[in-house]
Amino acid sequence: KYSAFVQFPVSVNGEKVNTVDAIWMRSKNEIKEEEYEEFYKFQSNDYEGPSMKMHFSADAPLEINALLFVPKRNMEKMGMFRNENKVALHCRKVLIDAEPKGLFPEWLRFLRGVVDSSDLPLNVSRETMQDSELLRKLNQVLTKRFLRFLREQSKKEEKTYLEFWSEFGLMIKEGAATDFTYREDLAKLLRFESTALEPGKLTGLDSYLDRMASDQKEILFLFGKSRESIEAGPYLEAPAARGLEVLLLTEPVDEYVMQAIREFSDKKIVSADSEDFELEEIDQKLKGRSLGKKQTKELCAWLKDSLGEKVSDVETGDRLIESPVCIVGGDGMGGPSGRRVMQMMQGMEGAMPAPSVKLQINPRHTIIKGLNGLREKDGETASLIAEQLLDNAMASANLLDDPREMIARSYKALEKLAASGD
Repeated sequence: KYSAFVQFPVSVNGEKVNTVDAIWMRSKNEIKEEEYEEFYKFQSNDYEGPSMKMHFSADAPLEINALLFVPKRNMEKMGMFRNENKVALHCRKVLIDAEPKGLFPEWLRFLRGVVDSSDLPLNVSRETMQDSELLRKLNQVLTKRFLRFLREQSKKEEKTYLEFWSEFGLMIKEGAATDFTYREDLAKLLRFESTALEPGKLTGLDSYLDRMASDQKEILFLFGKSRESIEAGPYLEAPAARGLEVLLLTEPVDEYVMQAIREFSDKKIVSADSEDFELEEIDQKLKGRSLGKKQTKELCAWLKDSLGEKVSDVETGDRLIESPVCIVGGDGMGGPSGRRVMQMMQGMEGAMPAPSVKLQINPRHTIIKGLNGLREKDGETASLIAEQLLDNAMASANLLDDPREMIARSYKALEKLAASGD
């Protein structure tokens, strides 16, 4: 077990048992792809070959020979079991620990292969090794080198990297969200859909920056259950009207990742549904005819009174072009994105008390102009519409946890509409 790769033959009952070569100690130029694949299958017990491999040697700050593999499949993603570290630690071909804890960060637990360092003492125990400064140095050197390898792959072998991302992207996001030490390097490896690209195509933050206008201040993103739901919502209207690209996030962890990164290459990363998103003035022709200032002010006051404690304020703004309403801030969390991240962080600790939200209305929209006239003629129906508008806005912001009240109210509105036709 511990001497499977030593250069001298080892026999048990007359049979040679060390039949596999320690190829990580050889020069890359001497090794065929078939040898790499054979070694990977032997070491990882995988029936498939690897998707990527990194074979490197270093003399400083530690003497290291490493051969690392990325599997083609992520068993953890398939729900079969959690990946565990399978990178064996050797010293001069002698096994020190088959599954050393701390050799790599948790978010690189998918790696397979061998690390050999002659700086390790042969008589070190597993317990001593796990607490050693040497292991921490190995972790630092290996992690930095592997992240550099992934970065190179993303540029030179984009197709291969995107296949890797499809399988292991969630673990890269895990690292970006939880590991401050490597957050900047991991941010360069992230991939998302974008309004600038056709559906299914992915882009990185570097490419987003390359497409940015010189005067754009922020990297924008939006979260939704799907690209289609984001595009159907109100929050793309403001950036679209201003010709701004938006990254489209569709996995629950994505918002937490963006909140953790916060900025990239000196550009703030901001949700387009946040009050932190700075809106530039746009052409008045895009806005259309609006209610007068006095009418708008009175309608906002009536809506705040009608909706009560559900809203902290009702206002107008330049965020909406085609939609009647949306949720902005007013909850002390920067907007819907901040609130969703807080809910996710709370997890199973219990429901978070729902603070009031700020409702923004579009005084140019037909529904809003109609509501302004209806509130004086039929207060009951107007209040019903106001409640429905708020729930629609909450649903668009992915903040409507229980739709039962909204559904009941929509039936009530339909009854009124149907009765008016009698």
